[in-house]
Amino acid sequence: MRRHLDNFIIGVAGLSVIILVWHLLTTYGVVSRIFVPTPLATIEALRRGFASGVLISQTQATVLLMIQGWLLASAVAIFLGVLIGVWPAARRALEPLLEFIRPLPASAIIPVAVALFGLTPHMILGVVTFGSLWPTLLATVHGVSTVEPRLEEVARALGMSRLSFIWKIGLPNAVPDILSGMRLSLTFSFILAIVTEMLAGENGLGTAILLAGRLFRSPDIFAGLLVLALIGLVSNSMLQAVERRLLRWRANG
Repeated sequence: MRRHLDNFIIGVAGLSVIILVWHLLTTYGVVSRIFVPTPLATIEALRRGFASGVLISQTQATVLLMIQGWLLASAVAIFLGVLIGVWPAARRALEPLLEFIRPLPASAIIPVAVALFGLTPHMILGVVTFGSLWPTLLATVHGVSTVEPRLEEVARALGMSRLSFIWKIGLPNAVPDILSGMRLSLTFSFILAIVTEMLAGENGLGTAILLAGRLFRSPDIFAGLLVLALIGLVSNSMLQAVERRLLRWRANG
């Protein structure tokens, strides 16, 4: 508890210093307010956006797209990862392809997706899902394929079916890797939700920030960035809490 309290105090102190420097730079004209607003102007833009309801609807649209893409990617990744991880032949056949596709930036496939499917919500969701699929997929493959050999021998001695082996041994062994992959996938999903909104002009924080930049409304830009930072912080903290709860047996062990 003391360590968490010290970390919180240090974090608040660091944030306070950043805000103070931000205030001084903008107040005394070191940085032009056309490009960087004052903290008070940013807070006023936040208040105005939430009071009008516009910022709320934009935030909801972005968060919904992020979560939908992440959940779909996680489901597909875990299913395929288990299949590939359990069968060595499939792993040997598909690993070169996975390693070839994995480094491909998801944003690079957006023009192809637009050409094939147009600027539709399904295209946007598909790009977000594809881009956030790989961390969880590769983590699941690793977790399932690294089961202790002695456990595999015990499973064979007990006559366990392949499905029973996956459910009782493979998946539990892969849970730490899967959770780590899902956390990273959520970050990818969040980034891609913003990028695809900007490119497709869909309602959301990405489009709002882009339009504010074109109109040189720096308070609205920074207000949007603060909301994005808050979404990232809250989502990551929630996943960390879930991960600690599900893996508390490792700490106890």
